[in-house]
Amino acid sequence: MQQNSQEPVQSVRCSFEVRELTQGVFDTIAAISTGNVVSGIGIIRISGGQTLEILDRVFTPMRGVPMSRREDRRLVLGKFFDTDGETLDICLATISHGPNSYTGEDTAELQCHGSPTVLAQGLKALFAAGARQAKAGEFTRRAFLNGRMDLTQAEAVIDLIDAETAQAAKNAAGQLNGAIARKTDVIYDSLTAICSHYHAVLDYPDEDIEDFELRAYEDTLRGAANSLERLLATSRRGSVMKNGVRAAIIGRTNVGKSSLLNAILGYDRAIVTAIAGTTRDTVEEKAVVGGVLLRLMDTAGQRATADPVEKLGVERARDAASAAELVIAVFDASEPLTSEDKAVLFEAKNAPKHILVCNKSDLVPSLALEGALCVSALSGDGIGVLEKAVAALFPPDEAVPAGEVLTSPRQADAVSRALDYIRAALEAMETGIPPDAVLTEVEGALSALGELTGRTVREDITNGIFARFCVGK
Repeated sequence: MQQNSQEPVQSVRCSFEVRELTQGVFDTIAAISTGNVVSGIGIIRISGGQTLEILDRVFTPMRGVPMSRREDRRLVLGKFFDTDGETLDICLATISHGPNSYTGEDTAELQCHGSPTVLAQGLKALFAAGARQAKAGEFTRRAFLNGRMDLTQAEAVIDLIDAETAQAAKNAAGQLNGAIARKTDVIYDSLTAICSHYHAVLDYPDEDIEDFELRAYEDTLRGAANSLERLLATSRRGSVMKNGVRAAIIGRTNVGKSSLLNAILGYDRAIVTAIAGTTRDTVEEKAVVGGVLLRLMDTAGQRATADPVEKLGVERARDAASAAELVIAVFDASEPLTSEDKAVLFEAKNAPKHILVCNKSDLVPSLALEGALCVSALSGDGIGVLEKAVAALFPPDEAVPAGEVLTSPRQADAVSRALDYIRAALEAMETGIPPDAVLTEVEGALSALGELTGRTVREDITNGIFARFCVGK
């Protein structure tokens, strides 16, 4: 969990594995954190034991004392010098002393004018002054290793950067604030209390310690199992929130599938002509529809054809429909239902979720299809109704606060294993197995929960998490 800036940071990570992970962590790193694009402001970040010394070598305040003697988190105007000692930029700088900083080390930021050339030359000056190039995710990795955040919070940093919907951003912000850790820490502490009591009685038989009765902890174990079940149940929603829903737009030729895709996206992504069979392959795009991230696939029109290329496109359309979580089946409202339409309708109703759309509602209607939405991809009429239909199929779980939705397979796996261990402990208790065997399962649950937040550190886990990061974060 994040620490209060007024309190000393206490790290529980003191294992041999962590000592290996933190080797070399005290050298000083620097990176551009705003990307290589022209912008109003460009930021260079610095972190490590020599941060203040290096900053003083390249930056001089316009007035007063050097930056190394300044207060934390105060923006100071000054000159940023290049490797030749010439003024590169007039910019702002700020410092934060460790351990009360993002990384837990001395850190600094230079807020420059957002020219990629200025930032590149500024970074070069910092390297000449003693810093080295930060690796991808190294700032946040140091924050984790120095006890400033747990693994779920570290994952939330990149999730917040990558968020494509408001729901995903809110959940990432909640996780960054420690929501998952707060929920699982209660379980972890209750399981630790069980193990501690047992071992205390075993190791100190002569002490005045209350006798260990495993049955007394049955309610604790059942409560832990129930909490983990509820948490694990959020993983499906988390996958939708983070990765989006695979959605296939299917239909026979010339019903307006590509036009509907363009209408949803708000621009002409797919080629639209009156020639049947124009779309020969799947066209994929992302769009937020009704607050839900859809990974939309426009597919070839389904019809019998002797053209080998079009035939391959039809096969891919059917494959896309069978793999989709949502099928949007499109029909021509101005024409009666055909045998090809009926085949499309059958595919749609066999999908996990489906929406039926009668397109070309601006023309004289000839088709009335039960449960279908009326849409005109040409004019945009009915697109709002379609958005509401998507939102209704994938509603947010209002009972789960933002931040308490599991959003990665790693998180779900750790919670699932912890739950399996607790269920095994309860089953062992029911069959009368001795307490030490039951507690072996409890300790397994503790280890799995430790992996979730980082109490138990494995290098392959941390490497996998921080590999997703960009440089400067």
